[in-house]
Amino acid sequence: MNVSAKTEYACIAMVELAARYEAGQPARLREIVEAQGIPQPFLVQIMAQLKAAGLVLTTRGATGGYRLAKSPDRITLADVFHVIEGAGDQADSNLQRPTPATEALCGVWSQISQARAKILEEVTLAHLAARVADQPDEMFYI
Repeated sequence: MNVSAKTEYACIAMVELAARYEAGQPARLREIVEAQGIPQPFLVQIMAQLKAAGLVLTTRGATGGYRLAKSPDRITLADVFHVIEGAGDQADSNLQRPTPATEALCGVWSQISQARAKILEEVTLAHLAARVADQPDEMFYI
């Protein structure tokens, strides 16, 4: 499955906000950049899109930053994908002339698209934050 870097960064930033949700304090852009290694100029654009879509809220001031607009168990990966990539999911053939073979393939592409959409709708930010919390921290020794 091909996912754009922008979409992946958006999902990572949202999982970071989900992990911080219970604390109730906004995360500064710099904190997200440092924690996740997302290029700051890219993250600024992403967060503006997520804010415009109503998935994140911002607070100004010294204690300001970004936070989820609703509970992480109410935001799915599909929500994030739709904001960044749009609602369209191409399952059509690129070939100009329809044939029985292209029709059969289009049916398979459609099934794949439906399965992908179903999974994205089922996975919430809360699920992903829990997975992250369950992973042991990696330590590097010299």
